[in-house]
Amino acid sequence: MCFAGRTAFARGVGDELKPAPVLPDCGLLLVNPGVALATRDVFAARRGKFSVVAPVRGWRDLVDFCELLRARDNDLTLAAMSLQPAIGEVLERLRRADGVRHAAMSGSGATCFALFDDLARAERAAAGLPAKWWRHLGRFA
Repeated sequence: MCFAGRTAFARGVGDELKPAPVLPDCGLLLVNPGVALATRDVFAARRGKFSVVAPVRGWRDLVDFCELLRARDNDLTLAAMSLQPAIGEVLERLRRADGVRHAAMSGSGATCFALFDDLARAERAAAGLPAKWWRHLGRFA
């Protein structure tokens, strides 16, 4: 996704990419608690089969996009949290943030993200986080 410079759906170990529609207008907050976490270790800690992935579809707006993200989930979250419990703390804080539409872990962690209706709400959520946590704010439009 970073190399292509566009949105994509990832499957497998992140090696299967499929183009995705442009993201809906929203505020984005990325947060990392400042912990090291190797992708290899997360996959090794993971147990069970991967979820069956529903066919990719587009979305009409932010609400629809968040519903799709919730349905797809991230099969690596519990394994990552077992290795670095701080990820669970980040997710808990993001999910309690005022105005958050969706919060989840990105990839194999430790960075997590939260989506808001606008950048101002994302900024307010970021201001309430511990200073030692890395964060980045942005807007999709």
